[in-house]
Amino acid sequence: TSPFAWLRTRFYYLLIRLYFDHEFSIEEFTRGAKQAFSVVSKLLSQRKLDLLEELVSAEVLQVLKEKISLLPDSHRDALAADIDAIMYTAEGDVRIYYDDDGRKFVSILMCFWYLNGANLPDEVPGEAKVFQIVFGDENTKEKKHLLTANYEFQREFTEGAKPDWTITRIEHPRLLE
Repeated sequence: TSPFAWLRTRFYYLLIRLYFDHEFSIEEFTRGAKQAFSVVSKLLSQRKLDLLEELVSAEVLQVLKEKISLLPDSHRDALAADIDAIMYTAEGDVRIYYDDDGRKFVSILMCFWYLNGANLPDEVPGEAKVFQIVFGDENTKEKKHLLTANYEFQREFTEGAKPDWTITRIEHPRLLE
């Protein structure tokens, strides 16, 4: 991340704490986002989309229903991320905005890098290389792929709105396209 982007996101976190949620903590938010990512990715992998209704926006859920049905099993298996298999998490873009009705929103894009043992081919659609890591010795070799995912979390901060974060974008590059 560039120093300017880092400084900009920290400024937005300060604004969130000052004007929307005095107890907001990016560390706590990140912990919750990792848990949500793990749960949602596993449910996607298992095609249990009806269980996502409280976690994912209706628009995203409709798109997922179409895409999941077309995925090969290996790609669907690769969507699942155990919380212990998340190797790195980074905050992406942070936005604060108001809609035409004066409602207040905050959205935070989270980027996840995770290990998955799905049986993916060396080349995936788009001819992009997937990083592979081999664990163990020659007899107990286990191949894992280092995959990425981007999830955008949005919360409405208008007075009287539910204090829940909703996932408004799900991207698993090279898998869920």
